[in-house]
Amino acid sequence: MTWTGVFPAITTKLKADGGVDLAATAASIDRVIANGVSGVIVLPMLGENASLTQAEREAVVSAAREAVAGRVPLLCGLAEGSTDAAAAAARTYKALGAEGLMVFPSLVYRTDRRETVAWYRSVGAASDLPIMIYNNPIAYRVDVDVPTLAELADVDTIVCIKEESGDIRRVTDLYNAFGDRFAVFCGVDDLILESLALGVTGWVSGMTNAWPAECVRIFEAGRAGDFAAIRPLYRLMTPAFHLDTDVKLVQYIKLAEHLVYGAPERVRAPRLPLAGEERKRAEAIIRETIAGLARLG
Repeated sequence: MTWTGVFPAITTKLKADGGVDLAATAASIDRVIANGVSGVIVLPMLGENASLTQAEREAVVSAAREAVAGRVPLLCGLAEGSTDAAAAAARTYKALGAEGLMVFPSLVYRTDRRETVAWYRSVGAASDLPIMIYNNPIAYRVDVDVPTLAELADVDTIVCIKEESGDIRRVTDLYNAFGDRFAVFCGVDDLILESLALGVTGWVSGMTNAWPAECVRIFEAGRAGDFAAIRPLYRLMTPAFHLDTDVKLVQYIKLAEHLVYGAPERVRAPRLPLAGEERKRAEAIIRETIAGLARLG
């Protein structure tokens, strides 16, 4: 596993009857790999992990393994409520072919620091798969901050943190505290260029589902320090990237995929399809991005 590059958080495509569309999901994985991403993550928040049954999750991982076919690393989101269920899921996903885990905090309980450390220690001991900590305190109200991560530094399987606190200063704080002990990934689309300037090694991206080649281009230019050349593209795409930080990011990113290349945009309840002015606003942003990219050539 090389912890660098663009790792799209893959959306789980759904059929008209509500079932998981494994063929469409596999096709979307093949599309992003063909456009240069460095890894893929199935069953992230964007993949509606918590809304799927365990059988559906396992089917997605198996289909993804076949679609990836060893071309890039395959990571699997792990989102559970209890510690025992999380440990069991880690072992299951390894058996199905996942090469790494992106581990959420407990979905049913807001853990304090001691409990958060115990949670990640338990999952880290459940298998030998490398772990990316999913740190999104805005959504899950649990912050794996510098003091918390310090208590996990001796867990060999924890190797990466997806930084999604929204505070760009956190990137530098992590490097000052730990050096290169952990890979640091940007976890939101509209902070990637800023995060690259501060030294992140990777990007867990939502809108890469819709625009993989453009997102890879932004990442590679930023990693090379070619900020002046890439700013026009970044500025053009930032309104769409802002959609990745909204509570309805699943609907927005699926809509972008639908408008860009025809993927199904269905979501699973309790999420509902976009409607009315909300849909018009999101569609206008996405269509303007499509038109702007065409103008840039």
